[in-house]
Amino acid sequence: MNISSVVVRAAKENIERVMNDINAVEFCEVHFFDASGKIVATIEGESIHEQMECMKKIQGLPDVFSVNLSYSYCEDEIAESIDEMSTTQNRDSL
Repeated sequence: MNISSVVVRAAKENIERVMNDINAVEFCEVHFFDASGKIVATIEGESIHEQMECMKKIQGLPDVFSVNLSYSYCEDEIAESIDEMSTTQNRDSL
């Protein structure tokens, strides 16, 4: 499971609609917004590819100016990297 947070900049006069639109995107959830048009949302997915597709959907919403990745946690990919490093270290120590 991968979880990322994004900061969305949107037209402040339409912030309620933009937040509803973001919440309608599968695996996306709005957690915070301010009056200037900044929105913080999370995106969940099985892979980075799924998360990138969600980011593209958000970017394509009306009145969205930008979507910037703030944080990303990739549980399975980290575990795979650790396994690869352990295998490489064990092989190198022989």
